[in-house]
Amino acid sequence: MPGSSKKKLRVAILDLGTNTFHLLITDVFPDKRKKTVFKSKMVVKLGEGGIHENIIAERPFKRGVRALNHYSEIIKEFKADEVYAFATSAIRSAKNGNEFTDSVFNSTGIKVKVIKGEEEARLICLGVRDCVQIKDEPVLIMDIGGGSTEFIVTDKNKIYARHSFNIGAARLLELFKPSDPITTDQIQKVENFLAGQLAGLDESMSKFHAKCLIGSSGSFDTFAEMIGYRFHNKNVLKNVNSYKYELSEYCELHETLVHSTIAQRRQMKGLIKMRVDMIVLASICTRFVLHRYGINEMSLSKFALKEGALWEIINAMDFGKTVKVVPIEKKAQLV
Repeated sequence: MPGSSKKKLRVAILDLGTNTFHLLITDVFPDKRKKTVFKSKMVVKLGEGGIHENIIAERPFKRGVRALNHYSEIIKEFKADEVYAFATSAIRSAKNGNEFTDSVFNSTGIKVKVIKGEEEARLICLGVRDCVQIKDEPVLIMDIGGGSTEFIVTDKNKIYARHSFNIGAARLLELFKPSDPITTDQIQKVENFLAGQLAGLDESMSKFHAKCLIGSSGSFDTFAEMIGYRFHNKNVLKNVNSYKYELSEYCELHETLVHSTIAQRRQMKGLIKMRVDMIVLASICTRFVLHRYGINEMSLSKFALKEGALWEIINAMDFGKTVKVVPIEKKAQLV
């Protein structure tokens, strides 16, 4: 544990999502400054072949453990002082989720904390607040994952509502199995499904009237990159952590996506391979939310759960004393 003479603390954070595992290693200094020393993401598609049976199938199970073995070696190489790992939708909803986290611990020494949807939403909110300047008026944060989608109504100081729904892009893909390209009838079925799922969010939005949507990382990164190349002939996310969309540009991109084939999307600049099959459903969800709640402004935060967890860890630290990290549970160090 660091004492008063400790110059910095090196923190490793793992975000184990349904589609992607993320690793962030950061040096934290006594004045709460931070410096990223390593950042990586790996496509694991943990929900592949089993998400609707609430199970992690054999191949993605092995793929996930293999990815974390790789990351554990990187964490050792960088000599992290503290290791925190968070698991979200695919692992928390899987019947064999505990078996997966036990296998990870036995293989790597990393103790994974499986967090509930509302806790996931709270950490996402902290990450977004650390990235985007939010004012006094309520905004709606949306994070489209593979297994779940989180919504948070917040201003710069207070969280008014947080929701987690099992309407992630990978889950919707397996549920609806859209044709190529998706049909108007299939889009309507997806929207009808979303309308039935979002009753809790309807209530929150009718009460707090947020008119700005902030998309958190993931699919929203992809929307911004595609818009940049399509309308501005450049990568608009280079060296920035946030982006403000022109809604007209997003809506035009949306129309292109829903009329495109998989083969056509593979050729689209800014669209990474992992999202080729899921980006249409992610955009249908986004467009549905914009229309349903009369939202007239949309921005991107590249920060999400792992940055929110880091923010909370940093703000709980006292370099003059033994480190106390609350309310995030401290994870076992690598062995």
